[in-house]
Amino acid sequence: MLLLFPVGVLAVLVLAAVAVDSAIAFLGERELAGAVAAAANDAATDALSDGAFYGRGMVELDDSEVARVAEERVRTSLSAGRYRDLAVQAFVIRPAGASCSWSLRVEASATVSYVFATAVPGASGQVTVDAGATSTPRSGGGAC
Repeated sequence: MLLLFPVGVLAVLVLAAVAVDSAIAFLGERELAGAVAAAANDAATDALSDGAFYGRGMVELDDSEVARVAEERVRTSLSAGRYRDLAVQAFVIRPAGASCSWSLRVEASATVSYVFATAVPGASGQVTVDAGATSTPRSGGGAC
């Protein structure tokens, strides 16, 4: 019994470490997904082309403004110390037809560090998490 107890405690500690590191990776991915979804919604409203809207009454997105707003919103939503190598891409999806709506897509990836995996020799100690979101501003109708 004295020999099996330390082995059992060690097994429980290893399983707990794996559970904590898995939860860190999952939480990192969910936080990134939330930040990307919020950035896509913000970019869909903040990046509307004023000239097209007020001049012609049309909903159009400005490519450079979409990229700027999405990048800014994702970076301000996440902790810089927790998410390293954050890369954000945002692009406009032009309508396929005259009655179709404009859309935009925001994608991001970042590296999140594990807590316990760094103690394992040969383990990477970090994981890359990815997220993406699509948003479509609508003006009444406009669905394809």
